[in-house]
Amino acid sequence: MKKLLKYLKNYKLQSVLAPLFKLLEAGFELFVPLVVAAIIDNGINGGQGAGYIVKACLVLVALGVVGLISAVAAQYFAARAAVGFSKELRHDLFKKMQTLSYSEMDGLGASKMITRMTGDVNQIQSGVNLVLRLFMRSPFIVFGAMIMAFTIDVTAGGVFGISIMVLCVVVFGIMLASIPLYKKAQAKLDGVTSSTRETLAGARVLRAFCKEEDEINEYNKRNQGLTKAQIFVGRVSALMNPLTYAIVNCAIIALLYVGAIKVDGGSLSQGQVVSLYNYMSQILIELIKLANLIITVTKSFACAGRVNEILEMQPTLMHTKPQSAAENAPFIEFKNVCVNYKNASVNALDNVSFTVGKGQTVGIIGGTGAGKTTLVNMLPHFYDCKSGEVLIDGRNVNSIGDEELRAQCGIVPQRAVLFKGTVRENIKWGKNDADDGEILAAIAAAQATDVIKSKTSGLDEQVEEGGKNFSGGQRQRLTVARALVKRPQILILDDSASALDYATDAALRRSIKELDYNPTVFIVSQRTSSIRNADKIIVLDGGKMVGLGTHSQLMESCEIYKEIHNSQYKREEA
Repeated sequence: MKKLLKYLKNYKLQSVLAPLFKLLEAGFELFVPLVVAAIIDNGINGGQGAGYIVKACLVLVALGVVGLISAVAAQYFAARAAVGFSKELRHDLFKKMQTLSYSEMDGLGASKMITRMTGDVNQIQSGVNLVLRLFMRSPFIVFGAMIMAFTIDVTAGGVFGISIMVLCVVVFGIMLASIPLYKKAQAKLDGVTSSTRETLAGARVLRAFCKEEDEINEYNKRNQGLTKAQIFVGRVSALMNPLTYAIVNCAIIALLYVGAIKVDGGSLSQGQVVSLYNYMSQILIELIKLANLIITVTKSFACAGRVNEILEMQPTLMHTKPQSAAENAPFIEFKNVCVNYKNASVNALDNVSFTVGKGQTVGIIGGTGAGKTTLVNMLPHFYDCKSGEVLIDGRNVNSIGDEELRAQCGIVPQRAVLFKGTVRENIKWGKNDADDGEILAAIAAAQATDVIKSKTSGLDEQVEEGGKNFSGGQRQRLTVARALVKRPQILILDDSASALDYATDAALRRSIKELDYNPTVFIVSQRTSSIRNADKIIVLDGGKMVGLGTHSQLMESCEIYKEIHNSQYKREEA
């Protein structure tokens, strides 16, 4: 939690004023028992009359009004600081997530990152708010009441001191026991979030396979585990209130016993006993608040550790010092590239080597899990090589800044993703300052003109979350247009025509071939028809390159390619 306190630096004034106003409120509160004692001893027993009592009551009202104003001010400043804190923290957390490589994101998982951004940050915000309001007030009241008790009577003050020591042991013991339990409960919350996310994302698949009951049972199992963890830690935390009540009430009994003896002996007045009782009651109330504060802070510490875990993650992508482009070097070259995913037992790519000239088209084909997507992901430096090099113009991609490198690339991933907004806004992701002419040209090149014409609002057509109001083929063509609008030097089409019919697929490839800026194109496909006219075709099998050449060359030299081609064409003829 200490490492996260830097996010309060822009709210130093509020962070100071909130506890100060709370201390001011607490200070006035400590005077109340003394005024009550004076009313009893002087106004009632002392015979000073109704005038004295009225004046004393007006003093109580004044103390209450000033205390109320102080409390409202403290609440305001604490809320300002806590909300500002969470805003800064969430901003940095999201920014950090954007810097993580695909490897770290794969390891964390979307559900964990969502939980950190939402539930964990909100819990930390609640902790900060309560700490600013109560962390100084409660101890101030507790120890202030004890000091005031000592000024009234030393023996009574001893009762206060012993009870406070016992209470500290109980409170901090429960806090230390609760922290690891809350961490376990939050970890189980990740599982529930993950299950919910998968169920919502795959609702259609679940219904298609009649797996609703299985998924409900799996969710209930995870939810039950979370419930048990939360109930257990809740029971431990719930001991706080009854134990503090028991200790304080025992202290009150002892206090009344000692007070009665002292009053009978004449060393204490009735008003002083009442004020001691009031001070003990204040301690009870504050310890209940402190118990709730500690429970919230315990949760916040657990959440802070989880958030800080992400903030302290160091991106694993390697970056070396900049290099100059080499003369006469191939535009793109893979040199003995090996790639291994985290915790994987075998390489995703194993000793892959080839060169590509500027403006050439490269087809990549192979079975599921052969390493096709991994290969094209090496070009924009989404992953690091375990060994070997990926070179562009003779420069290792590690030596090219990621922003500069990815500015050269137009990427259409396997899963066509559109974002909530308009079609125009989605296409502009490729180029922020693109005008409508450039956008329409890119859409035409992507064979998506009919998509825009079919929508009543044209480029201003609203895109729902994930592009759910567009078909799979429409989404794919719009994502291709988004990549083309930036006029990239390297165009990566990762199985981006899988939802297109053969005629549209052929028209798209022909259109890309005719682009005036002549990009170098990488086409990942399961169809040999999509890559048969490529300048080079790379055949992958189990991460290894088992074929390299043109369509006609591979039909003669590569059995795997020939088998894929014949299986597709025989199926089509049948």
